Amino acid sequence: MAEPTVAYIGLGSNLGDRQRAIGSALHALGRTAGVDVVRVSDIRETAPLGEAPQSHYLNAVAEIATTLTPGELLKALKTIEDLLGRVRREKWGPRTIDLDLLLYGRENIRLPELIVPHPQMHLRSFVLDGLCQLDPSLVHPLFKETVSELAARLAGGDFALNSNAPQLVSVAGLIGVGKTTLAQRLAVALEGEILLEPYDTNPFLPQVYAGKKELALDSQLYFLVCRAAQLGADALTPGRIFLTDYVFEKELIYAQQLLNEDQFKLYEQIYVAFVDRVATPALVIYLQDSPEKCLERIHQRNRPYEQQIGLDFLKGLYADYEQLFGGWKKSPVVRISAEKVRPGDDAAVRHLALQVKAYVAASKASVANP
Repeated sequence: MAEPTVAYIGLGSNLGDRQRAIGSALHALGRTAGVDVVRVSDIRETAPLGEAPQSHYLNAVAEIATTLTPGELLKALKTIEDLLGRVRREKWGPRTIDLDLLLYGRENIRLPELIVPHPQMHLRSFVLDGLCQLDPSLVHPLFKETVSELAARLAGGDFALNSNAPQLVSVAGLIGVGKTTLAQRLAVALEGEILLEPYDTNPFLPQVYAGKKELALDSQLYFLVCRAAQLGADALTPGRIFLTDYVFEKELIYAQQLLNEDQFKLYEQIYVAFVDRVATPALVIYLQDSPEKCLERIHQRNRPYEQQIGLDFLKGLYADYEQLFGGWKKSPVVRISAEKVRPGDDAAVRHLALQVKAYVAASKASVANP
């Protein structure tokens, strides 16, 4: 007899007696030949995805040991759904019970009727939190990341792919961390369009770094207008991948660091008029390194206007970036060390690009299980 495979099933219900539906599904799953229900996560309530109004869900994750093949297991799950009154209507519609095959051992399965790992589990905190409760060291077979790392990227949020929105991927981090280089390399790997910060065209920036603080507001407004034009929702084609070497919200970080109190008050009023016009990133990549190492790179690349940048300034920016992404809720955030994507390490960038594809609607991996 074949050794059982450990698999994980996602359960959800938002019609009728939700608690009873999940209990009945677990009971039916345990009575299925070749399936042993090992453990079940806590049941949690979650808001529905999609725009159609509907009731909240109850969700849970079950760990099973099974001798069924993936195809046989999928068939068994559909049978249980049918027995419990599941009616298959529109995508994201309400349902009596929903059973998804999340993981099947360490296998990557790509069939017309079945994709495993589940192609959107990395976007769902209610799935990842359940998996973390059962085994936080579980590794996603395709991403090679633990479920605890994937859960941390979502900060408790649940996200849905939206092909009608610009597929904006923003690389953020300190000056000198390597944002531009990484964004350019990812743009090649993803066949996306690169949008770079207008550092070289800002006529005020060199003078600000040279100590002319009276021009700081001019410099920040120049950046604000240019970045808002680059990232305007009307300027970005829906469904196309765009890579930037900044996140728009950095505007306030730099303004707070560089402007005096009166300048910042005025800047804030102008900033508010622009912020709602820009596209929200589908994904942020937060590239990290110490302020000390970033300062070394700044000196090595020897841009004249940057040579006045000091360590205390970078430390202040670092603290502000940590605060920004510590409370970020707009999109998933992938935190990655600059050491992991060093120049010349093409394999690391290709692996990161593979993950990025799963967070944008342009990805072929976004096809959901039936």
